[in-house]
Amino acid sequence: MKKILVIAILALTNVSITFSQTDYLNETNEDYTSRMQWFTDAKYGMFIHFGLYSQLGGVWEGKEIKRYAGWIQANADIPAQVYAMLATTFNPKDFNADFIAKTAKEAGMKYIVITTKHHEGFCLWDSKYTNFDVASTPFKGRDILAELSAACKKHSLRFGTYYSIIDWHHPSQERNIDGDSPRSKWSHIRMKSRKKGEYIEYMKNQVKELIENYDTDILWFDGDWVYWWDMASGKDLYQYIRELKPGIIINNRVAKRANFKKDFGTPEQKHPGEALEHNWEACYTMNKSWGYKANDTEWKNAKTVYEKLKDINGKGGNLLLNIGPDGNGNVPEESVKILLEVGKMLREAE
Repeated sequence: MKKILVIAILALTNVSITFSQTDYLNETNEDYTSRMQWFTDAKYGMFIHFGLYSQLGGVWEGKEIKRYAGWIQANADIPAQVYAMLATTFNPKDFNADFIAKTAKEAGMKYIVITTKHHEGFCLWDSKYTNFDVASTPFKGRDILAELSAACKKHSLRFGTYYSIIDWHHPSQERNIDGDSPRSKWSHIRMKSRKKGEYIEYMKNQVKELIENYDTDILWFDGDWVYWWDMASGKDLYQYIRELKPGIIINNRVAKRANFKKDFGTPEQKHPGEALEHNWEACYTMNKSWGYKANDTEWKNAKTVYEKLKDINGKGGNLLLNIGPDGNGNVPEESVKILLEVGKMLREAE
């Protein structure tokens, strides 16, 4: 009762009150170490690149498109509205979350991170904030993220969600006509005038859905290289996410990766030759592509993966190793074979 009276009196006298807010960007070393403990102990995780591009397998209009499958919209310079038609055929009926989680477990992995929204902008969940999602496809009625989150819990794995900062479909952004190649026109996509605030609100709303609906343990961002995404925007998003779920772990690409290292660094397709002063995780593909590419058979063998894992772990890092299910949701057999062989090697080395 006294608290209510005090607030009322202050309101009548035009005195404002600022309630204290935890500054998650400057947490103590003790709190940071405690929050990161499961991650530093994990050592090894599974990345899953999966989206509309998975149906194409690296081919557009009968032509094999070079480079990463997940970037086919950019590399083939496909107009956003043309590309969006892929949603009408998205139906990965064979996607088996339990099989994927069980395979990760047997491989010795401790967590899974899936691309919930890649650069294409398509959402793998039914979002309240867009129609460009699974609810607008033949696959509606199933929830891949709920299935995978539940499977992770069943197999004692942590569940993580990848979210792209850039969005080739969202109306706030447009293809950069000043790019010197199709890829650069899309990778450096422009933010339309006075639209950044609207898009940040969209991002925050969707990130909140991922946390509240799927209890994600990791938020893994990408696309921080664009000119309109600055350090201040990244730090603000970091603070917002930690307020929603204080114990969550966020990668450094939430801001500008070159200078921002919380909560962990993310070298891609390479890793440092020595230990670093901050936590880090190297992400690698199993063949040459992020995402399913039918003609990419340049697989790393189990021995190569095992040695890479051991080298990374010996330098204080984690390995996040990617798989790319095809358009039906099936994981390539060679991926599974390699993962299980590595798991066997890890058990034999114990």
